[in-house]
Amino acid sequence: MKAIRRFTVRAVLPENLAALEEIAGNLRWSWHEPTKELFARISPELWQEVEHDPIALLGSVDPQRLAELAADPGYVEWAHHIRDDLRAYVHDPRWYQSLGEGAPASIAYFSPEFGITSALPQYSGGLGILAGDHLKAASDLGVPLVGVGLFYRSGYFSQAITPDGWQLESYPVLDPDGLPLSVLRNPDGTPVQITLALPDGVLHARVWQAAVGRVRLLLLDTDIPENEERLRSVTDRLYGGGGEHRLLQELLLGIGGVRAVKAWTELTGAPQAEVFHTNEGHAGFLGLERISDLIGDGLSFDEALQIVRAGTVFTTHTPVPAGIDRFERPLVQRYFSTSLLPGVEVDQVLALGAEDYPGGSPDVFNMAVMGLRLGQHANGVSRLHGEVSRQMFGGLFPGFDSNEVPIDSVTNGVHAPTWTDPMLRALALERLGTEDTTHADWGNAAAVSDLDLWGVRNRMREQLVRDARHRVAAAREDQNPGGIAPAWMSDLLDPNVLTIGFARRVPTYKRLTLMLHDPERLRNILLNPERPVQFVIAGKSHPADDEGKRLIQKLVQFASEPEIRSRMVFLPDYDSGMAQLLYPGTDVWLNNPLRPLEACGTSGMKAALNGALNLSILDGWWNEFYDGENGWAIPSADAAGDGAERDALEAEAMYDLIEHQIAPRFYDRDADGVPDAWVGQIRHTLATLSAPLSAERMVREYVERLYIPAAGYEKRLTADDCAAARSLAAWKERVRAAWPGVNVAHVDAGGLDAVPQVGDELHVRALVHLGGLKPEDVQVQLVAGRSRDGDELTDLHFQTLDVDSGIPGADPSVAHEFTGTMRLTWAGSFGYTVRVVPVNDLLLSPAELGLVTVAG
Repeated sequence: MKAIRRFTVRAVLPENLAALEEIAGNLRWSWHEPTKELFARISPELWQEVEHDPIALLGSVDPQRLAELAADPGYVEWAHHIRDDLRAYVHDPRWYQSLGEGAPASIAYFSPEFGITSALPQYSGGLGILAGDHLKAASDLGVPLVGVGLFYRSGYFSQAITPDGWQLESYPVLDPDGLPLSVLRNPDGTPVQITLALPDGVLHARVWQAAVGRVRLLLLDTDIPENEERLRSVTDRLYGGGGEHRLLQELLLGIGGVRAVKAWTELTGAPQAEVFHTNEGHAGFLGLERISDLIGDGLSFDEALQIVRAGTVFTTHTPVPAGIDRFERPLVQRYFSTSLLPGVEVDQVLALGAEDYPGGSPDVFNMAVMGLRLGQHANGVSRLHGEVSRQMFGGLFPGFDSNEVPIDSVTNGVHAPTWTDPMLRALALERLGTEDTTHADWGNAAAVSDLDLWGVRNRMREQLVRDARHRVAAAREDQNPGGIAPAWMSDLLDPNVLTIGFARRVPTYKRLTLMLHDPERLRNILLNPERPVQFVIAGKSHPADDEGKRLIQKLVQFASEPEIRSRMVFLPDYDSGMAQLLYPGTDVWLNNPLRPLEACGTSGMKAALNGALNLSILDGWWNEFYDGENGWAIPSADAAGDGAERDALEAEAMYDLIEHQIAPRFYDRDADGVPDAWVGQIRHTLATLSAPLSAERMVREYVERLYIPAAGYEKRLTADDCAAARSLAAWKERVRAAWPGVNVAHVDAGGLDAVPQVGDELHVRALVHLGGLKPEDVQVQLVAGRSRDGDELTDLHFQTLDVDSGIPGADPSVAHEFTGTMRLTWAGSFGYTVRVVPVNDLLLSPAELGLVTVAG
């Protein structure tokens, strides 16, 4: 018999154990090992059963056991110590507090998903885990961040695999009262309610709060009685529903999210957010809500837009146009032809998301395009992804080289305390004097021997094998209740065999089944009698992606063959709890996407922090960090004739590396059974990658390179009753109106011999019509570079030309002369031109307005 409703009844804690409730209410326990040990002591068996969830533990523990602990002075003192440590962690100054007045007092970070712990399943994959790691690292550093997202009653989905390998989805309904959440309430105790005016009704949402260390996370929830039934389901599940359902979620996230932040700051007295960070385009509507507020304060739309742009950071995570949310323009038009955003006209909204560039579609509204137009500070998530993004969005900046497109990059990082196995942290503390593995001296072989490192790596592999066996057996029990597990399951995997891991979402470009390209060769690698290999694989395909499901099915069916099944296993229902054992337990982490379609690929980072070696296509983060000693690079066959040929070439390269380099090195042991060369690579990986791959490094970069500059730009624009914002808006309007009259009328060059040589100087004079603009409104540049194919310039160099006093007898309002000199610094092909771009000290880049005039 099934219940019509479920809820969690929490235990009444003895008074002297009240500290446990305070500790459980802060998600720092998800990465703080001493806190986990405190809760594990209550009941080790129950702790495992509830999958390390303190809230579930306290809701399930026998009151008699709590009474026993309350009578134990040592345990009570321990609980008070952990509580006091948490309070100090939350309130004491940290790194950020040393930065001074230029650092923003508050930053709002918006994301459609947050992966903090499997006990709060509000994530689907890497984007959400990255957002969770961003919050955790911000907390550790003392960054005053407030996170904003949606509360999905069914999260993403739970995955089961049928006997024939097909993915099945289920959507368990979450009980927020059984989660580490509390409702944001007004002073009178009533819940805060956020409302959005829709074309045919009003959408209401309550706000849940989660404490993530010293960071607050706000999650909006529409499943409340005030909504009619169809609107209660807006936050039903992550990435569920069709176009209109997704649009409603993104309106709530962006517009409702800003309103939630305002309500939270008013109720708590927290500083108002000075910087707004949009994690992917899903939350892009937040900029429109802020514009509406500023219009209410007396600014025009264009004046408000300058302020919003200045204080907004936009991070793009997709390297392919297909990964961007695009809505039908009439749908967006319908939702904004209401009182949703007072002062904002629907045509102004549509213009922000218009694909009004070559190759764009006039029929869609593009969320990433709007994100770039509303965010002056934009970045990709690895160096290579930054390059790809500059090319992908180049249409917004016509006439500029892709390298000039104003999209920077901050390479993702991962939260080391969350993803580094406790056994490795314990080794660092015992031998190197610190539990912070990202700053431990792993190169100190006198303190940490090869045998020490190898011993920990072996124990982590053994831990993974035990967990994999348990998960496979549990999945079989779910499908065959009461059945007897076959004997071979107890021999699943071998703790002494070279273990390769592969786990991620399963879109086709990640090529889950590339390893199956030559089944016979893979079979020989797996079953090699002297140097066997085993694979542990996990991943979810989007419920609507049947092609991805077929890839899972193909792999599961291969792994189910009797001779293979002990060497290859697919673990169902991949989540962060599984990942925390999977990454440390693998010797090699495999990643073989189609380059350059992996924006970053943080799973390999998590493996590396545990001393695993990477085997990857040079894509995402691996493209900038691979050094020949921290793993292996699979050569990309970019020049292949078609996809099938490319797959074949790259699969063969992968097999060759495993068979001829990886496996021999793993099994080449000394007298103590230690693979010296392999452990040398482990040590090198830990010593050189632990700090650069950490989310701490990532968040510091965001603070120093994006948040502080964004706050500074917004303060400049809002000072003196927004005088600079008004001036900038008027200047942009004037420049755009005059630009058709800007042209380079004539260019003269001299100073070079008949055969130019390196070191010679090129003197250039350019006559420029400014269309009524002033010389200080523009920059005239000599652009030089290599000219190989036709007249196209590459490897560009820029030299600013100075305005001359004027041409005798000429009207300076009609034409100006600009002059300058460039020294020839390279041999070979050389070409140059002259161009004019608008300049203003409130622009980050000359390309920002997308205006340029080049000599014809």
